[in-house]
Amino acid sequence: MNLLTEKRVVLVFYFILTPFILLLFRLCFIQIEKGDYYTAKVIRSETQTVPLEEFPRGDILDRNMLSLTGPVASNRLVIFPLLIKDPDLLSKELAAVLKVDRDSLLPALSKNPCVLPYKITPPAAEVIRQMNRPGILILPVTQRYGAEPLAVQVVGHLGKIQTKEEIGLKNKDGFRLDDWVGRTGLELYYNSELMAGAAGGYARIYLDARSKFLEGLGIEVNYKNADDNRVNVITTIDSNMQRVVEKTMNEHIKNGAVVVLDVKTGDLLAMGSRPEYNPEPLKIEEYLKGNPEAFLNQCTMLFPPGSLFKVVTACAALQNGCMKESDYFYCRGIEEKPISCWNKFGHGGISFSNAFAQSCNPVFVKAADELGAEKLIACARSFGLDNQKIIGYEIPYDKRQNLDLIASPYSLANSSVGQGPVLVTPVQLSAMMNTIANDGVYMQPRLVRELRKNNGLIERSFPVQGGAQKIPLQVALKMKKLLNLVTAEGIGREAYVNGYGSAGKTGTAQLGGEGKGVYSWFCGYAPLDQPRYVVTVLVKEGVKDGQTAAPVFRKIMSLILKQ
Repeated sequence: MNLLTEKRVVLVFYFILTPFILLLFRLCFIQIEKGDYYTAKVIRSETQTVPLEEFPRGDILDRNMLSLTGPVASNRLVIFPLLIKDPDLLSKELAAVLKVDRDSLLPALSKNPCVLPYKITPPAAEVIRQMNRPGILILPVTQRYGAEPLAVQVVGHLGKIQTKEEIGLKNKDGFRLDDWVGRTGLELYYNSELMAGAAGGYARIYLDARSKFLEGLGIEVNYKNADDNRVNVITTIDSNMQRVVEKTMNEHIKNGAVVVLDVKTGDLLAMGSRPEYNPEPLKIEEYLKGNPEAFLNQCTMLFPPGSLFKVVTACAALQNGCMKESDYFYCRGIEEKPISCWNKFGHGGISFSNAFAQSCNPVFVKAADELGAEKLIACARSFGLDNQKIIGYEIPYDKRQNLDLIASPYSLANSSVGQGPVLVTPVQLSAMMNTIANDGVYMQPRLVRELRKNNGLIERSFPVQGGAQKIPLQVALKMKKLLNLVTAEGIGREAYVNGYGSAGKTGTAQLGGEGKGVYSWFCGYAPLDQPRYVVTVLVKEGVKDGQTAAPVFRKIMSLILKQ
């Protein structure tokens, strides 16, 4: 064989070998990357399977690995219509036992296998078992949302995919019509990560090539633990503190928000919003029709802060040397222009320190006038009042927040007392107050700590971001004294926490038109000497801040400090 022939043989060999190598790589990819997908597809074509888990998804946990949704297993009716011989008769019998409308049962008995959503009481279960009808079983099914889920606006809720357009938007996850996906909150933000490949248990029947039931194999029931690769979202929420916040809000706040922040880390330990809703799938539609506001997480929404913004004005004035704590002013009440004082008779002669404690409007208008808009805006930015980021949960930026509007014509006076164009979220106010509690160090708020698989492996972590000195230490120490005056001698005395001490600031902003009440605020920290927590309270449709929000702050702070 000559050299030319040998070269041709080698070329032919590689020409034949190359497609086989490519095919081998493709088969390996399918086996490793897509094996579970194709296995599930085969099982779907040769069986009918009912998951014994309402929603096969990873869990959303608090900082101590406790579920915020409160999953619970309870008896449900598992239906295999293929085995039911007389759906009409069975629907009548079940409707009588379950005390439900027969028309709502009949479709479920004649279509695809499913779990009926009705809770089965022990007496009802006994009657159904005695009926001994083929195609129906009573089995424990894990429900994602228990009787008392926590932080529902933070966790969010699920909903069905209704249109092919939605599938097109989510096709990277292989969704189908009627699949349940996250609609709000963390359920939406981490939907792709939370979706699980298989349920924790199933009931299954096997079919032949003509899609007929293979009687010899019967109904297979399998209970198993969720797979090791299922991903859980671990938040910074503390269930005990969240429970305290929600119980207190149920007693005192019909509409509003509460945030609890860890001083040292910036972790969000509790986020409560009212009104609330029940995330159980059967209840969602009722709330959508009734009060859609219940789905809003007001902790991350924008509101006018009222006098809470005087913290920024005072800090900027002290930092830039425009004011000293001992500077003296004269307040004439309603005669003051351009903004009158809330005290219509006026405070008379008053120092800058006492003006802060008594929340005297005209003094802060004068301070802002001497400062100028540029320095006031710079201080607000130092406090993060244009930073809507939350570590682990970056919701879309709300463009209505624009500190530059403080510099627009005729806005400086209103802005100095937290009105006009100034808008902030309760989370941002908590971070602002925490900067002072932390001696001028700003900590970025954090909601999610990590994504962790069931096998313990951490898929992604969200570390605390090292604090930055945003406010000079000496200025922060002066602000601490002013905030202490508010609860010790000023209009925030209702927020003083006995045994621990506290400091903070009240705020009141007009809600809509006249007669609609106000936004009532209190934001502060405790204990006084070594702050551990910041608590921000917003009560919508309240009365004056010191009368409405301050007592709620005191109650929540007292309870969480004792834990």
